[in-house]
Amino acid sequence: MVTDLGSFDELEAAWWYNTKTNLVEHGMKSPSVDRLGPFATEAEASKAWEIVRERARRWAEEDSRDE
Repeated sequence: MVTDLGSFDELEAAWWYNTKTNLVEHGMKSPSVDRLGPFATEAEASKAWEIVRERARRWAEEDSRDE
């Protein structure tokens, strides 16, 4: 996943996952409310939900350790 959001041109060149259509998009074509990303590659964007679930799992583990 792209971690440094960078310039508008860089964001427009990135890959996104559209949560409404369940399709990968190149560039910011859809409204931001419908997008996950940015991702560095098309393959990474296609796994957006897996990445989101894994991060949520890790955050939950970290939160439970902090309590």
